Amino acid sequence: MPVIKVNGLAIHMQELNPQGTLTVVLIHGMFSNLSVYYFNIAALLAQHFHVLMYDLRSHGLSEEVNSGYGLADMSDDFKGLLDYLHLPEVYVVGYSFGGLIALKSALRFPDRVKRLAIIDTPDPADQQTRDVINVYSREFLENYIANYTDTTRFSMGKRQLEKNHRKYEFLFHQTTMKADMLRDQHFMEAENLGAIRHALLIYGKQSNCLHAAKKLQERLGDSTLQLLDGDHNIPIQQPDAVGSALVKYFIEKR
Repeated sequence: MPVIKVNGLAIHMQELNPQGTLTVVLIHGMFSNLSVYYFNIAALLAQHFHVLMYDLRSHGLSEEVNSGYGLADMSDDFKGLLDYLHLPEVYVVGYSFGGLIALKSALRFPDRVKRLAIIDTPDPADQQTRDVINVYSREFLENYIANYTDTTRFSMGKRQLEKNHRKYEFLFHQTTMKADMLRDQHFMEAENLGAIRHALLIYGKQSNCLHAAKKLQERLGDSTLQLLDGDHNIPIQQPDAVGSALVKYFIEKR
């Protein structure tokens, strides 16, 4: 499990097919980790590309820190990772909040992000999205896991539940995450998303983020929206379909 120093932080990363000539970077969402991609999606991409996954700060096996959860900080971590690995340009995939990091990175470092794909990314201005960070409790986590299991057939043991609870308690109550995310709430309106010339948007047909998909499709200079059966958890519900769509897009656009 390689851990490298990025912007002074210990960041956990994993690679598949490091000999690949083109690199795809996979960015997970808040309260998740790189394992959301590890099975199926990353493996499918690795048949054609060098695949790089990493845990966001304070997620997975990366170092816990009290600040730096804004999109600018997170995109700095992304760039620091590329610099450390001497990657001049990459293809980028961002899921959920990771999609916002991917968009911010593409806008700030257009010479480094060659192609972009977004998976079920929410609109940070959506009150429902912001409510998640204001109502966290152990009961919230247990209810979230119950619903998550319903839509993904995934079950979580007691030890993993406790581990996640401790991680979420830290993120919600001991960091600047709430304030940082609040400052970025108008990201989709404030940024010149039209500067991004092309992107693939993958969303679940039953996702509560579909309005964000429509907003992105309107604001991006040129984009393709692909809908798959499922909700916000489509990388877990439909990993083969998501992986195949990404492979097709990146091969066609390289």
